[in-house]
Amino acid sequence: MTKNKSIHISQIATKGISRRTILKGAAVAGGVAALPFSISRSLASSGEVNVFAWGDYIQPNIIEAFEKKTGIKINLSTYGSNEEVQSKLRAAGGKGFDLIFPSVDTRPEYDDGNLLQVIDESRLKVDQIDSSIWRSSIKLGAARRGKRYLIPFNWGTEGITYDSSVHNFKPGELSYGDMWVDGLEGKVAARQKSIVMTLAIYLDSIGKVSSNRGMDIYKSEADMRRVMDGCLKFLKPYRKNIGAFWNNATEATSAFTDAGCTIGQTWDTTGIKLHIDVDKKWIYTAPKEGALAWMDTMGIPSGATNIEQTYEFINFLMTPEIGAMFANNTGYNTAAVGSARYLSEANKAAFKIAYPEGAIANMWWWPMNTPWFNSVRQEYVEMITAL
Repeated sequence: MTKNKSIHISQIATKGISRRTILKGAAVAGGVAALPFSISRSLASSGEVNVFAWGDYIQPNIIEAFEKKTGIKINLSTYGSNEEVQSKLRAAGGKGFDLIFPSVDTRPEYDDGNLLQVIDESRLKVDQIDSSIWRSSIKLGAARRGKRYLIPFNWGTEGITYDSSVHNFKPGELSYGDMWVDGLEGKVAARQKSIVMTLAIYLDSIGKVSSNRGMDIYKSEADMRRVMDGCLKFLKPYRKNIGAFWNNATEATSAFTDAGCTIGQTWDTTGIKLHIDVDKKWIYTAPKEGALAWMDTMGIPSGATNIEQTYEFINFLMTPEIGAMFANNTGYNTAAVGSARYLSEANKAAFKIAYPEGAIANMWWWPMNTPWFNSVRQEYVEMITAL
């Protein structure tokens, strides 16, 4: 999940984007009383859609609502990483699925082999999608050579979750550096793919490793290695702090509930759901250096076969009611316009904690991948793991 040289991409991508304005928070549960969206008469009680989605995205209540309203069957398969869906789709030559949910910055990974179809905007209800996110997605990777391949679906951040009964941080003062201090042996939860970035951002902010807020990593392979070497050198004496590595939401949650971690880098939904579902002591917030921001999208593989039904499902997912249902299920931020009125108060309070004043404007959006990024990052991921 990612995310000019004279204007930082985060300034472009976050303009007008606020969970407060898009969602007004997210709830933890709840149904939708009415679903006043239109369905093509020709599609009623016909067809299917083969969906390949992140594990928590398309939950049973969404499937039930869609199948009841349309008669179109959802065949759901799930994955836990962008690499997994890329690998499977590439191995099948773009066939086997009608709809996938790539992170917007990973679109270049689908170019080789032309694994995605160009989006037919005449079939898409674009006015259901937040206009600022729709525009920002282009700069973050949704288009290629003037043609759109990805449709915004949701967005979120990766910041820090901590046990407030153990750690006492003042609003707006929490730093990525607070994970890399003495006295936290075995207490930090971390995702290797992300800490290589947040270490770069943190070390740049304190003047230890210059990287233009991490953006030099995308400048050239030589620059990336220079920055990563500096991060690795800094991390080495603090490697003992890491009590659990995680690569998906289940592992991230387990790091705190089972592995004894009291602080760590997580997706927003992990910390917010820990706070609401497990114990109020768990707090998720954006560090002062800026939370990593990501956008997930919807894409139609080049070998998709149920095209009309797929667009019907896409338009269904972006209705206000279903956008809210998705947010209620997951805690992520839907890109569907008008979802706010269908959400509860629970996550509104969590949102205020997660994003102190100025945090939205300060988010660090993952740039579009460069040719060297994935392979070099993986080298350093392995080195971090082996420290």
